[in-house]
Amino acid sequence: MQLPVVSPSGSPAGSVELSDRIARQEPNDHAIWLDVKAYLAHQRQGTHKTKERGEVRGSTKKPFRQKGTGGARAGHKRSPLWRHGGTVFGPKPHLYTHKVNRKVKQLARRSALAYKLNSESLSVLQRPAFNAPKTSDFRNLLSKMPFQGRKLLFVTAGTDNNLYLAGRNLERVHFARAEQLCTYDIVNAEHIVLLDDSVEILNRILG
Repeated sequence: MQLPVVSPSGSPAGSVELSDRIARQEPNDHAIWLDVKAYLAHQRQGTHKTKERGEVRGSTKKPFRQKGTGGARAGHKRSPLWRHGGTVFGPKPHLYTHKVNRKVKQLARRSALAYKLNSESLSVLQRPAFNAPKTSDFRNLLSKMPFQGRKLLFVTAGTDNNLYLAGRNLERVHFARAEQLCTYDIVNAEHIVLLDDSVEILNRILG
């Protein structure tokens, strides 16, 4: 499928070939859900911890005699029933990993890109040549584009420091390398901006 390319000045600049396997993919909502759920789960540190009765500070000496006090019997002051005692069945450190098969991840990314393509929320931009990482230059670039004002994801081929440093301070602009593009990044953006040299990488990885 041929996608039109827009130059940094906003004028047409030819076209690029996007693999039909991506462009004509029948979106699979379940694959997208699995991949996004796994991504969000992997962001959790899993370091939450509460102390149980054997870990809190306090003596194990019996606080008072067993009978004759009129109160409930007690073995030591670290009991969960007492103030400053341990916690019963509290959280413990563990991993939140979810395994997703490689082909399911590829299907999810293709499906997410197909959704953006079908809703006209995907554009191809000719790589801008920034001589210096200036946010003003990046704002000037966005002002000439029809997708300004939306939550944008710029997909680059490799690392472009000048482009990244120029746009990273803008609140609704995010960047991702084509080699590391994930389903959550695609779904989380309102509009995807593919740099022209990143399309070839996506064709190789997902096509």
